[in-house]
Amino acid sequence: MMRSLLLAVLLALGSAPVAASIDVYEFENPGQEQRYRALVEELRCPKCQNQNLAGSDALVARDLKDRTYRLLREGKSDTEIRQHMIERYGDFITYRPPLRAGTLLLWVGPLLLLLGVAVVLVWRVRRPAASAAPLSEAEQRRLRELLDDKNSGS
Repeated sequence: MMRSLLLAVLLALGSAPVAASIDVYEFENPGQEQRYRALVEELRCPKCQNQNLAGSDALVARDLKDRTYRLLREGKSDTEIRQHMIERYGDFITYRPPLRAGTLLLWVGPLLLLLGVAVVLVWRVRRPAASAAPLSEAEQRRLRELLDDKNSGS
């Protein structure tokens, strides 16, 4: 009886942290809800390394989801909401930062790196192999001695 009670208490306490917060928002129409879901999946949580707002339970992510909801309810377009978030949190907030001077390396960097690797590979394959200098008489003699010792020792 005591073991059953203890087990029930442990199970109740152990399952408490599992309960996650569920965001409940009321939308005017299904289209508005779909826009909200697309935005929170597209925007990145500033606290989490590489997680979108929809998948994050961080406090800042909850605040950003609330702000997205409020802006959506105010009639702002998706572009205006994205721009608001970028102005406040920088280009990091979106997975697809806008193309401008500050983000040019993000867009062109992978291509430049791939091109650099290709150039190095082609250069390494096409260059002639470095030929070794011939051995001197003393080096040839020493090599023969070592080979003879090895052959006679085995």
